[in-house]
Parts: sequence; structure tokens; C-alpha cells
Amino acid sequence: MRRKLFAAVLAVVAATAALTACSSSSDDPNVLKVGTEGTYSPFSYQDGGSITGYDVEVAKAVGEKLGRKVEFVQTPWDAIFAGLESKRFDLVANQVTVNPTRAEKYSLSQPYTTSEGVIVTKTDNTGIHALTDLSGKTCAQSVTSNWNKVAEGAGCKVEGVEGFVQAIQLLKNGRVDATVNDTLAVAEYSKKTNDASVHIAGKTGETSKQAFAARKDSQALIDQVNTALDQLRADGTLAKISEKYFGTDVSK
Repeated sequence: MRRKLFAAVLAVVAATAALTACSSSSDDPNVLKVGTEGTYSPFSYQDGGSITGYDVEVAKAVGEKLGRKVEFVQTPWDAIFAGLESKRFDLVANQVTVNPTRAEKYSLSQPYTTSEGVIVTKTDNTGIHALTDLSGKTCAQSVTSNWNKVAEGAGCKVEGVEGFVQAIQLLKNGRVDATVNDTLAVAEYSKKTNDASVHIAGKTGETSKQAFAARKDSQALIDQVNTALDQLRADGTLAKISEKYFGTDVSK
């Protein structure tokens, strides 16, 4: 009986120690935990077993300015804000489009990317050229993305996907008519794959700005991030990272 009781006490102590260690790690002020997809090239993707991309490099540069080590937590886009709210990470770096709804719910940094939306279809589809042509059609979209709202607003029935790669696959398989996404992501896909079966059929006519997102109770962190972004813009780091991935400065 004593042995069983002693073993139970040891188990409780071990569990408590493990929880304490986990808590102290997640609360380390020297670590900045950043949520990102890891499947959205060229912004956040895997290369040789390591996560990289435009957003990843910008987040690392911000971390250096803040004197904090950056740890990335890979999370599907449709779960990324839930992860932020549950405090799995401190910041989202994944082309978060600035809009009034997000600005009301989260603390957003100043933008570090500016781009425009485009409509992608199969190359042999000659019936879609503008948003007005999407009415009654089916679009593959990440349901929590800004581009999903654009597609729905145009009257497109949305087929939910986890990300851009899945959207393109559904499009190629003929399960959807189009997908609305960021011109930078589409250009990267075309450059890497030379896939002639899909193409940009038209533009949405909208320019979007992307920023880091934090919880509303983390405005102090966003203030620090904004200061870091100002410094990175002034010393040319943002332009350098942008040129590396896009051949132009999209951070303006």
C-alpha cells in the first residue's frame, strides 16, 4: 500500500514538474512565438526541412530588432486565429489582410506587404474575366481568408480548402471554376511549376495590405513590432527581403 501511495505521489510530482517546465518555456520573455502556415509559398513554406519564406524572414528580422528568439508554430490557416486566441503563439505572420473586422478583433501592425487580388481559372475557361463573371460559379477558397469574402461578395459559391495549393488542385481537377487569391502567391506558383493549365483570368480591382496580428491585449507587442518595422524599412532590410522573393519591393 505504501509503495502504491509513494508511486502515485511521484507521478503527481513528475506531472507537475512537466507542466511547470512547459509553462515557463511558453512564458519565456526572450522567445517570440509566431503562428504561420508553412504551406503558403513564397510567404511561409518548407525548404530542406526548415521553414522559410518572405513572412518568415520578416518575422525573424523583427525578432532580431526586439532581441527575441523567434519560434514558429505551424498551423493551418483556418485554425490560425483560434491558435492566437488560445495563446499557442504571440503573433501571426501569414499575409493577414488588414480589414475593419480584423482591426476590431485583433491588434494589427503596420502593413509590410501591399499586393492585389487576381482571379485564377483553368486556361481553357474563356467565360471568366472579372468578379462579375463569378456569380453562380464555384470558387475554392480558405473560408477565413479575405479573398473568400471577395469571392462570396461576387456571388461565387465557395468550396472550402486549407490553402492555395489545395485550391489549385480542385481547380485543375475541374471541381471548381476559379479561385481568388493574391497575385504574389499566384506568380510564385507559376514561376515554380510552369503550369500552363491554369492562368490569371482577371483582376479583382482591389489592393490589399498585409500585417502581423496579435491579441487585443497585446498592443504593447504590436507597438514594439511597429518600431522594428520602421527600423527595418529605414535600413533597407524589408526591401532586401522583398527583392529576394519577388524581384521588387512589395513592402512599401
